[in-house]
Amino acid sequence: MSRSGILQFISFFIYLLLQVMLFKSLVLFNTAFCFLYVAFILLLPIETSTLSLMFIGFALGFTVDIFYDSLGLHAFTMVLIAYLRNYWLSVISPQGGYDTGTGPTLAVNGVQWFMVYTVPMIFLHHFVLFFLEAGGFVVFWYYVWFCLASRTGPVRGYSAG
Repeated sequence: MSRSGILQFISFFIYLLLQVMLFKSLVLFNTAFCFLYVAFILLLPIETSTLSLMFIGFALGFTVDIFYDSLGLHAFTMVLIAYLRNYWLSVISPQGGYDTGTGPTLAVNGVQWFMVYTVPMIFLHHFVLFFLEAGGFVVFWYYVWFCLASRTGPVRGYSAG
């Protein structure tokens, strides 16, 4: 295993430990959560294959799920982010392309590019996570059915006056 591989292996556990030991109990005003572990997938080297990213994302998300008792929500969202990461990197690639062996970091690509890269990915992670946690399409279809099944006209056998 190369030196960068060893460093990534160690950083995997550092991100995981920080998330489950420090940031699990950090909630601001009962609405703002800190999911630092997403940064691990986003900062892996650019040439990392999608399949490897998805495997690593599942392992990281599943481990977070164990500590959060969240029944696979973090695993699902991390696999989704890992799947879409390389596609998003190809969409926003600079004109000269990426340097091999580098990660998509702030120091290498600049603030503007880094924000264009990370903000949509983090927003997507959080949106999917909270959407599924709230009930997802089950709740959505329940309300659609409720709206379609509700009557707006007078009910038979009932008179208002």
